[in-house]
Amino acid sequence: MLIIKNFSLSLANKKLITDLNVTIENGQVVSIMGPSGIGKSSLLGFLSGTLSSGLNAQGEVFLNNVAIHNKKAQDRRVGLLQQTPLLFPHMSILENLSFAIPARVKKCDRLELAFEALEKVGIKDKANATPEQLSGGQQARVALQRTLLSEPKFLLLDEPFSKLDPALRRDVRAFVLDEIRKANIPALLVTHDAEDAKAMEGSCINLDAPE
Repeated sequence: MLIIKNFSLSLANKKLITDLNVTIENGQVVSIMGPSGIGKSSLLGFLSGTLSSGLNAQGEVFLNNVAIHNKKAQDRRVGLLQQTPLLFPHMSILENLSFAIPARVKKCDRLELAFEALEKVGIKDKANATPEQLSGGQQARVALQRTLLSEPKFLLLDEPFSKLDPALRRDVRAFVLDEIRKANIPALLVTHDAEDAKAMEGSCINLDAPE
């Protein structure tokens, strides 16, 4: 479970978000919507420990009842899925997946896990392909699998469907929700699209523009 308590965000003397409280159960996706510039992506930065300098944030974050808001980014065990898949262009798809697996996992097991991830995406025959040889939907699915292979304890989704065409978007949304439920971890989605939020089948929080 991920709990955000009394989160507030400001830039200089301008308040962007005030007293936001969110609880996300394991396997659930909560969506955040609101106008551009209100601080939706900055909320994700706060949760991941990568908040941009110049922004002032306050609040607490608890993951499975353990405070993480004072932890370094690398110690928060967070997975991030963004608009662009950010796959390594010089690596094969199998290498991209294997790269995310924790170093403690044996090499033979790493390959097995990577091939299992490829099978989930339905492109086991693309193991040696490079990212540019995949469709946008395939890249999005691989990016999610790579993130999950890193064994995150919670997931942040920063408009990951925005660059997909409508038909593909529906399929990828369903795939992402299904995989989050299988991983049984909490996830927070930032989006401008109400259909994204609806597809995630969780609650949706609308942030109003500051006065």
